[in-house]
Amino acid sequence: MPVPVPQQRSVPAAETSHGDLTLLVIEDDPAGTTITVPELSAAAGTRVRIRTARNLTEAARLLTDDVDCILLDLALPLTGGGSGPGTPTVDAGTSGTGTGTGTADSGPLPEPVSARAGELAALTHVLGIAPQHAVLALTAQDDTELAAEAVRVGAQDYLFRGELDARVLSRAIRYAVERKRADTAQHQLTESRLRAQENARLERGLLPTPLLDGSGLSFAARYRPGRSRALLGGDFYDVVRTPDGTVHAMIGDVCGHGPDEAALGVELRIAWRALTLAGLCGDELLSTLQQVLEHERQSEEIFATLCTVDIAPDGRRAGLCLAGHPAPLLARRGQPARLLPYQDGGPALGLLPRARWPRRQVELGGAWSLMMYTDGLIEGRVGTGGSERLGQDGMVAMVNSRLEQGLAGEELLEAAVAEVRELNGGELTDDVAVLLLGRDPERIRRWGGSAPRSHPASSVAGRPLGVQRPPL
Repeated sequence: MPVPVPQQRSVPAAETSHGDLTLLVIEDDPAGTTITVPELSAAAGTRVRIRTARNLTEAARLLTDDVDCILLDLALPLTGGGSGPGTPTVDAGTSGTGTGTGTADSGPLPEPVSARAGELAALTHVLGIAPQHAVLALTAQDDTELAAEAVRVGAQDYLFRGELDARVLSRAIRYAVERKRADTAQHQLTESRLRAQENARLERGLLPTPLLDGSGLSFAARYRPGRSRALLGGDFYDVVRTPDGTVHAMIGDVCGHGPDEAALGVELRIAWRALTLAGLCGDELLSTLQQVLEHERQSEEIFATLCTVDIAPDGRRAGLCLAGHPAPLLARRGQPARLLPYQDGGPALGLLPRARWPRRQVELGGAWSLMMYTDGLIEGRVGTGGSERLGQDGMVAMVNSRLEQGLAGEELLEAAVAEVRELNGGELTDDVAVLLLGRDPERIRRWGGSAPRSHPASSVAGRPLGVQRPPL
C-alpha cells in the first residue's frame, strides 16, 4: 500500500520563482485516499509544484511541457480494474516476464526489454510518452534489484518509500532534472558529430578532386549550401581527363534538399565519372544516367538537371549537352562573357522515359574561360522588395561587371556568389555550385605544356584550396 505523507501546501503564484520545478506524481491509491508528497519548502531547496495522477491515462493528460520531472510508483497496478477507466493493461503472465499488450490513450506499451519487464511496463510506457522528461522511480525499500533495473531501463534515479522526505526528494528531483539535461545535451552533441561526419562524406562525394593532370587547363570552384543551417544539398559536379586527352566536365542538380537528394547526387556523379572513363559521351551517357536515376530515386517526382561539356585535347572546341540545365557562360580574352547556345537542349533526367539529348559543337578559341553553374546562382531575388529573379541575363551582366574590375579565377567566383547573396538580401534558398575551367596558352607554355595539380574546392571555408586562376 502507498505510504501517506503530509499534505502539500499549495504555492501561490506570487511565491513562485524562476527556479521553480514542476513534479508529476503517478501513484495509485485503491483506498481512495489522495496521494501527496512531502511539502518541499525553500529550506529543502528549489520549490517544487506538485501534480498528481492516479493512472497512466490521467498522467498523459497532465503531462505538459512545463513538467520537469515525473515520480512514478513502480507498484502502479496494470492488470485492469484498479485505477479507473482508461488505465493500460498488461498481461504479464505467471512468470512475471510477459509482454505488455495493453494500450492507453497515448498509445501501446513499448516492447519489454528485461527479465522484469512486466514489473517495469509502467516505466517503459512513461518513458515512451515523456522522452524529454526526467523520471524518478519509486519502489519498496526491500526491492533494490527492481530499482536498479529501472535506472538501467531509463529512469534517472530511484527512491525508496521509507526514505521519502522533503530534503531527499528535493535533492533527487534536482539531480534527475540536471542528469536528464546532461543526457539530452550529450545526445544532441553525438547527433551533431554524426551529422558532421555524414556531411563530410557527402561533401567528398559531391565535390570531388578534379582529374586534370596533363590537360593544361585551370580549375576553380565554389559551393554554397542554401538555407541558414548550411547543409549540403543536391548540387554536384565533376571534372576528369580521359586517356585520349579529352577533358570532360559536368555539373548537376537533384531537385529538392536534404540527405536523400545529396546521396542521389553522389550516386549520379560517381556513375557519370565511371561511364565517362569507360568511354561514353553525349546522348549515350545521359541515357544511361537516366536509368541510374530511375532505379535509385525514391519517387517518380524526383528529377535531376545536368550540363556536360567535353573539351577536345587541343582545348579549342567542345561538345555541349544540356539536360534541363542552364547553359554555361563563355568568356574569351578581350571579349564580354556570353551564354552558350541552349536551344537544342533536352529535358531533365527522369522526366521523359525515352528522351534524347543532342550534342552541340562549340568553338572555344585559344584563350578562354568557361563557367558552369547550378540554378541557385540565377534564382536569387533582386530589385525593390525582391520581386524579381536575377536570371541568366542579370548573371551575365554581373559577371561582365566583375571582369571589367579585373577579377579573375577564384576571386571572380567568390565575388559573384557573394553579390548574388547580397542582392537576395541574405542566405539563398537554393544551393549554389559554380566551377570555372580556363585555358591560357601562355600559362601552358610557362608550365611546359601542363598545369599544376588542382585540388578540390572547400565548401566549409568557401574558398578552393590551391587551385589555379583561369585567364579571365
